[in-house]
Amino acid sequence: MSQTPAYLSGYMAPVADEIDAADLPVIGTLPPELTGRFVRNGPNPLPGEQPGHLFDGHGMLHGVRLRDGRAEWYRNRWVRTGYFAGRPEFGPDGTRDLTVVAANTHVVGHAGRVLALDESGLPYEVTPELGTVGAHDFGGRLTTAMTAHPKQDPETGELHFFGYGARPPYLTYHRLDASGELAHSREITVPGGTMMHDFAITEHHVVWLDLPLTFRPELVGRTMPYQWDDGYGARLGVMRHDRPGAPVRWFDVDPCYVFHVGNAHEDASGRVVLDAVRYGRADFTAMWSTAGGTDDPAGPAAAAAAAPSGSARLHRWTLDPATGVAREEALDDRGVEYPTLDDERVGRGARYLYAVSGPEIVKYDLSGGEVTGHTLPPWTLAGEAVFVPATAGPRREDDGWLISITTTADGSASRLLVLDASDLAAEPVAAVELPRGVPAGFHGNWFPDAPPS
Repeated sequence: MSQTPAYLSGYMAPVADEIDAADLPVIGTLPPELTGRFVRNGPNPLPGEQPGHLFDGHGMLHGVRLRDGRAEWYRNRWVRTGYFAGRPEFGPDGTRDLTVVAANTHVVGHAGRVLALDESGLPYEVTPELGTVGAHDFGGRLTTAMTAHPKQDPETGELHFFGYGARPPYLTYHRLDASGELAHSREITVPGGTMMHDFAITEHHVVWLDLPLTFRPELVGRTMPYQWDDGYGARLGVMRHDRPGAPVRWFDVDPCYVFHVGNAHEDASGRVVLDAVRYGRADFTAMWSTAGGTDDPAGPAAAAAAAPSGSARLHRWTLDPATGVAREEALDDRGVEYPTLDDERVGRGARYLYAVSGPEIVKYDLSGGEVTGHTLPPWTLAGEAVFVPATAGPRREDDGWLISITTTADGSASRLLVLDASDLAAEPVAAVELPRGVPAGFHGNWFPDAPPS
């Protein structure tokens, strides 16, 4: 009898249907400023499916509507992609259909559209009520995949993103203007097809992560066809995004893998500073084995203990264009993932980063070095913590809330947790009891209601 893989068990077990629930119970008091929708994406295979890898489950959106201190509704919906419909990924001529995509990793808003994303194809537009509109290619101009981690410049409103592929072009940079038009695309030369999950921007630069997770054609159809490659090397690239055709300056770094960037900025000396969560080879191999269902884990509940094996750790790289040297330092030794920050600080110096460490939501003070956290009840896991800024008047960088969907280790119950970002040690501001256990997923966002005109 085959063992159910860890990514389909316990707090990661998929749900079998779509439901709606109204007037959800609230513990504490929801701030009235939180008027909008929290939406989180994640992989959720259909009943009976075993996709072969955590990353291959169909995208499912879980949403909670807050208004005037009430939790009006919860609902969950699969994203109706070409993959969900069962269409073939490749046509008879070998052309890849970019609408055959899971759309299971992130959900972002730009220029009035809400887009469900992963990194293997086109984005899918969805409605505020989580219905699927369809694949979106920006008027036919986007002909590559789109990363699940675009970066919006807080000053210009432009959305920077990229697509990578197993065949040339291996890497393509794109930029949307503030109105949502695809304004610029260019190919970036890299040695081969790598899995580039994230990147960073600063005020003037893009920071590329060319790391040793390379495409393996022999794995296609069996599992996620990317594996660690000791021969590929590892480097970070810095490229001016405000100068079309600007060259990339590459910096060699110690071999590692990065799924998620915290932030990057330019310091007073013109150096580019990148903060991200870093996997060494052994930790990456342990994590990748679990994600692919090829290990023999002690059980999903073991993750509640936040065991260090298979974990990433917060690191900083300082890239100096004057010397061509990258300096690397560890900022913390605990295992963390899903770094987030105030979106108004993307690409600029930020004092605070937030992350998740098993049953704990962590706050890093990058100026003073202090690390604080909020520990959940026993056998409860935190999802990515999204920062929502306070809206009334001038504010400090951490004036606002952190919103996270938490799930018990057995997958039986979930809450929408609201914390005071300025004081994680305090009791939660509020918690919304959700009508079902929400499986651990990937990334989400807060979509505030448009202010009255």
